[in-house]
Amino acid sequence: MMKCSGLNFATGELVEIGFDSAISRVEPLLESAADPPLLAPGFIDLQVNGYAGADFNLPETVAEQVSCAVRALRAVGVARFFPTVITGPFERMVAALGNLARIRETIPEGASIEAIHLEGPYISPEDGPRGAHPRQWVRPPDLDEFKRFQEAAGGLIRLVTVAPEWPSALRFIEVLTGSGVVVSLGHTRASAEQIRAAIEAGASVSTHLGNAAETTVARRSNCLWEQLADDRLTACFIVDDFHLETSFLKVALRAKGVERSVLVSDAAAPAGRPPGVYRMGELDVTLGADGSIKLPDGRLAGSAINLKQAVENVMRRAAFGLRDAVVMATVNAARAGRLSGRLRGLAVGERADIIQFRFDRQSKSITIEKTFVGGVPCEPQPC
Repeated sequence: MMKCSGLNFATGELVEIGFDSAISRVEPLLESAADPPLLAPGFIDLQVNGYAGADFNLPETVAEQVSCAVRALRAVGVARFFPTVITGPFERMVAALGNLARIRETIPEGASIEAIHLEGPYISPEDGPRGAHPRQWVRPPDLDEFKRFQEAAGGLIRLVTVAPEWPSALRFIEVLTGSGVVVSLGHTRASAEQIRAAIEAGASVSTHLGNAAETTVARRSNCLWEQLADDRLTACFIVDDFHLETSFLKVALRAKGVERSVLVSDAAAPAGRPPGVYRMGELDVTLGADGSIKLPDGRLAGSAINLKQAVENVMRRAAFGLRDAVVMATVNAARAGRLSGRLRGLAVGERADIIQFRFDRQSKSITIEKTFVGGVPCEPQPC
């Protein structure tokens, strides 16, 4: 049995945690330790397009690239994540999904690949809501096509982003959610009525709310207000320095409340790499010295942050405390993404995905010391 000791991030209590693949005991320590670390569940990222040079959308991405990306994510506390495949031609998407499923079974770090997020092609074709997705491959929700995607992925697709304004969307949402797949509303210019209908059909999440939306919306009735107001939706937010203005971020987080807010990175392949020009699918993007990833026309093309940085940023930019910031990157993400064994934090019976870290309260900086995934310590390994 493994064990670790430190301050429970949620309670401040000094505890010792015993675990194998799951937590078997959490006991208070009577002896005070000098400068103990903090303990929390490992971070869960529901939207990772790539990292450390690995592009999860390319069928040509090899196992060693994915292994390197997983190790780099574990080093910053990400225990589980959803590789995200975006809009593209059917053949390429099927090949990318199959490639991810095969690699997950072959690399030693495969346990960190929890499931797959299909972010497209069932999104709005319009400029603005479409974001950086290629217009020519956007198409309406198609149950037969999705079945083939799911078969290629070996059943790993658990989260699908959908624009609910398509005529076929409501039936699509009903069938997917009935089969256990989570439907997230995003990349949409839907009306408030269409948002409500999608929620009634089973949609339960909002994809990076506040981004990939129309530039101008109606004052009182629009897809943003409707998603913010409905407590049946959990909203995901990209908290870097570029995707959301601070005022919107604060208002949105207050509207959803901590319990219905999830932090995601939306990291793209250049994340974790030096500034420069990188190829992402069919596009050249620039990772700037300021940390932005942009297309040649200046549009954002994903982010360059990881989830640890998102946790730090939400404390700095929206004045949240450590406990709430970590909850938005762990327990809330587990609930939104339907991760069993990760819903109660550091509790007996939960998966032993644990991070040990230091926290500088003045700078709001987190330093990861150890990451355990399923009870296994993750040793830093250079790529």
